[in-house]
Formats: sequence, structure tokens, C-alpha cells
Amino acid sequence: MRLTVTDTTLPPGVPSSHRPDLHKKPHSALPVAFLLVLAAGLGYAVHGFVTDLQRVDQPPLAIGAFLLLGLALLIALGFEFVNGFHDTANAVATVIYTHSMPPVLAVLWSGAFNFLGVLLSSGAVAYSVITLLPVELILQVGSSAGYAMIFALLIAAILWNLGTWALGLPNSSSHALIGSVIGVGLANQLMAPDGQATSGVEWGQAFGVLQALLFSPVMGFVLAAVLLLVLKRAVRNRRLFEPADPSHPPPLWIRGLLILTCTAVSFAHGGNDGQKGMGLIMLILIGAVPTAYALNRTMPDSTTPAFLETTHRAEAVLHAHADGRQPTSAEEARRMVGDALRTKELNRPEVYGALAVLSADIAQGVQSYGAIKHVPAEATSNMRNDMYLAADAVRLLPKAGASLPDEEAKTLKSYQEALNAGTRFIPDWVKFSVAVALGLGTMVGWRRIVVTVGERIGKQHLAYAQGASAEIVAAGTIGLAEIYGLPVSTTHILSSGVAGTMAANGSGLQWSTVRNMAMAWVLTLPAATTLAGMLYYLLRHLF
Repeated sequence: MRLTVTDTTLPPGVPSSHRPDLHKKPHSALPVAFLLVLAAGLGYAVHGFVTDLQRVDQPPLAIGAFLLLGLALLIALGFEFVNGFHDTANAVATVIYTHSMPPVLAVLWSGAFNFLGVLLSSGAVAYSVITLLPVELILQVGSSAGYAMIFALLIAAILWNLGTWALGLPNSSSHALIGSVIGVGLANQLMAPDGQATSGVEWGQAFGVLQALLFSPVMGFVLAAVLLLVLKRAVRNRRLFEPADPSHPPPLWIRGLLILTCTAVSFAHGGNDGQKGMGLIMLILIGAVPTAYALNRTMPDSTTPAFLETTHRAEAVLHAHADGRQPTSAEEARRMVGDALRTKELNRPEVYGALAVLSADIAQGVQSYGAIKHVPAEATSNMRNDMYLAADAVRLLPKAGASLPDEEAKTLKSYQEALNAGTRFIPDWVKFSVAVALGLGTMVGWRRIVVTVGERIGKQHLAYAQGASAEIVAAGTIGLAEIYGLPVSTTHILSSGVAGTMAANGSGLQWSTVRNMAMAWVLTLPAATTLAGMLYYLLRHLF
């Protein structure tokens, strides 16, 4: 099943001279530049982390805690590095096999725009994966169970990615990560003591994410095929629909279009996939150093009046649906909301009452301190947990059967956004370190996946129009997913898009490769789920 780069792997009827030179050695200065960028990324991350701790007068971490934090962060960045060379090889395959860019230049170009995509990302996707995790593990992420969760889901996703990469199979890092999250959630639920309510997977949210991941291959195949057929009717130049011949360079306009689409896919991939790593790194930091990262201390004092007004309006809405049932203390309210989140039984008057009491306690705390950034160290974890509980409960109310008037629903939506703004933020150094990991990963180990996409999916090498069609669809889809905060698979969309163009162009498909890709696609979820669940079980006992 291993795919090797030899002339025997060429599709029927394609001269070996048409294959790009994938083994040309880069300039000797490139490895030095690689190491310098890596050192700069790590140095900036350490400087940013230390600065954040000094800003909140955080005492030095114990050696054990510091080493555990460092290991967790390295594994998270390792996931993004593997993501880089595994997923973004899809973006460069089209420009390499159409001879629009030399291979070394193509991967450097793609790496640079992955880097920029991460830096300029909106952050909307960053916390989408976290919402799938069990509530109590998120609230106690700094505990042994929390570290077991982080290590299990990241290591499982990395192992599956490396396995499919070794076979040269395009496979989705997002798909693997979601499977790992599900595995941790299921294991957490199965390991709960008898009679103890423990949350598992947030299935409502998981199905929404999985639909995006499962639908993307079909969408990529169909849309790319349709776009190619449109191009065949609109453009009469037959050369654009035949395998690229290096002895006849492509027209300048088609080369420019292919480079543009490669750039767009690379940028969109960085913006979407890089955010998943950011969200997980923030979860690690919140658990290890809550004083600095549990609350968004970058929010200015001027936002406090608007936050309090939004909270009080939401409190009034919640009181109106409580039918006079509410707990007598914030502690009891906290417990009731937590239990409701675990059982998913949120649409009850007593839960509305508990949310109203919890919201009032949050507002009182923020008002007494003057702003979120002034919350003292000893109160930070409790404040963050209360805000997270309230935001998550409000988010899930409609899925639990709550049917509120439009005006009230709008008020609660504004309240949820205000709470998220107080707990969800990404420091510049986190963005930069993830950007470096993803960008540098693009430049390593890309050949295996490039060969599969370029010459193993169809019976002919990629034509210019095929590469452009597949990448236009991929870039557009990933860009829309970024706007709506959905994690989608670059690999699924682009590799299935290539298959769609091969079918539409009459180039034929190599069914052995298609079957292997489909098998990897089908097995990713159960394999990653099983791996993560087993690792979580072992690490819980180890810690």
C-alpha cells in the first residue's frame, strides 16, 4: 500500500519527462533560514509568555508544572507542524504538476501564506473544537484529568496523521482531531463512577462539525467537476485540459491563475486549521496559568458599562422564565447549571433561575473590581468558570428546546457574545508560534502527498484547468467556513476536487488510490476516536 516515487507509478500513457523534479535539493541557505525562523518563533513565544506572567505578577511556576506546560505546548505545536506538511501538500500539488512553479519555490510560497493566514485569522474557529469537550474537563483543565485530555487528543491526532502520511494518503487533520475529541469525551463518560453525572461528547455540536467534514468531499467533487465543465465550454484552448508538458510552459494568464489559487488555498488553510491549534494552546494555558489567561485582560475598562448593561438585560429575561424558582446562593446556582449542562436538561424554570442568579453574581464581581482585567488572581478561576458555564448554557438553550421571542433570543445572544469576549482571546505570541509551526511544517515531508494528488488520483497528470478548478473550489469553501466559524478539511475538499475534475475531463480515475483515500476517510473517525480513548484511559491512570 506504500506509495513510492518511481517511474512505475506513472499513470498509463504519461511520459516520465512530464513529471516535475521533486527531488531537486534546495539551496544550502534554506536549512539555515529554517532553523533561524524556528528559533525566532520559539524565542518570541518564550518572551511573550514571560511578559504575560510579569504583567499579572504571577509567581514563577514550580519546575514540575513548568515542564508539564512546556511538554503540552510542544505537542500542540507539533500537531500544527504535522498538519502543515500533511494537509498543505494538497495546495502545492496543482502548481507543481502543472509546472507553474518549481517544487521548492512552491512549498516556500505556500508556507509563507499559511503563516500569513494564521496571523491574520479572525479567531472564530479557534474555540469551535473546545466546545465539543466535556464540561468538567474544560473547567478543570489544569487538573491531571485535564492534562490527560490534552495529551490524549493531540497525540492520537498526530499518530493518525503520521500513519496516513507514511502511506502517502491525503487525509484530514481536522477529521483526526475531531475524532480524538470524541474519543476523549466517550472515555471520560465511561470512566465515571457509578451514579456520578459526567459529561461526554456534546453531540449536537459534534454532529454540526461532522456534517461539515463529511459533506466537504462530496461538495469538492461536484463543484470542481461543474467548474471544469463550465471552463471547457467557455475556453476553447485544448492545452488547458491536457496534462501539463514542461517543454511548453503554460500561458502567462493560466500560470498566474494557478499561483493565485495556490496562494488562496494556502492562506485559507492557515486561517482555518491554524486556529484549532490556537484554541487548544489557550486551553492549556488557562489550565496551567489561569491568572494570566483565564480572563481576557486585554479588554479596556471602557467596555465594563456595556458588559454590565448586557448582563442585566439577560438577567431580566432569565428571571422572566424562572417562574419564581431560583437557588438561594451563587454556589447552588453554579452546581445546578453545571448539572444541567452534563444532563443537557436546560430548558427548565429552575435552570433559568440558576442562570439569573449566576449572571447577577458575575455582574456584581465585575462591577466591584471595576473591569475584567482587574479581577484579582484568587478570584480569576471562579470568575472564568462562572462566565464559561453561563455562556455555554445560554448557547445550548435553543438546542434543549427553549423557544424564546426574537427580542429575548437576541438579548441572550448578545449576553453570550459578551461572556465569550471576556474569556476567549488569543495573545499575539500564540498566533505567531502556531503560524511558524504550520508554515515550517509545509516545507517538510510534502512529497508523498503531492505525488498522490498529482499523479495517483487520475490516470493522467493534472491539467491546468483541473488544478485551477479544484483550488478555486477549495479556497472558496474554506474561506466561507472561516466566516461562519466552521472547521473544514482542506484535504477532503481539494483531493476530492481533483478526483471530480478527472471524472469531468474524461481523464479516468485510478480506483486503487481512490479506494485507499476513501478507506482512510472512513477509518479516520473510528481510528482516532479509539486511539484517543485508549490514551486518555492510560494517561488518567498514569497521572
